Amino acid sequence: MENFVINLLKDNLPPTYYYHNYKHTLYVIDKALEIGTSEGCTAEELELIHTAALWHDTGYIRTYKNHEEESCLLAWEYLPDFGYSPEYVEKICSMIMATKIPQMPKNKLEEILADADLEYLGSDQFITKADELFREMQSVNTRLTLDKWNELQISFLGNHHYFTDFCKHHKEPKKQHHLQQLLLATGKS
Repeated sequence: MENFVINLLKDNLPPTYYYHNYKHTLYVIDKALEIGTSEGCTAEELELIHTAALWHDTGYIRTYKNHEEESCLLAWEYLPDFGYSPEYVEKICSMIMATKIPQMPKNKLEEILADADLEYLGSDQFITKADELFREMQSVNTRLTLDKWNELQISFLGNHHYFTDFCKHHKEPKKQHHLQQLLLATGKS
């Protein structure tokens, strides 16, 4: 199934999706499993988290806006063929929808996927990934300037919060550091 989804993304996403591509999906899977393991998830829960992370951005092959809903439609279309029951598909789609901004997870598994999707905010890869996202968003909205992007980043970082204990402890301090660096760089501190 993982090869199927990765190929689906590789074959169908525009080359201007510098951030939301198969590499992001693999990154989120890795982070979701790391967070889930730290949060004490069972093997069954980790399998659900892995599957939700794998499918969470597949909707981008159809649309940029509201891609989460499209990801769920694709999950409903394909997951039964991979042996997933309607009950499991429902849980997976709830996790996918928890990644929609503003994030509003309702349970532990949704919190884990939501945090994994934005884990980079508190990582050493923040600058690289933020640049990829900026270039991608510029390809969708050519009027997006670097100044406007920096304003969006400052607002987003200032309003974002992690849900899991793992990310609160291990990612929040670095995220706050990135926010302070952005404020300094833009003269807003």
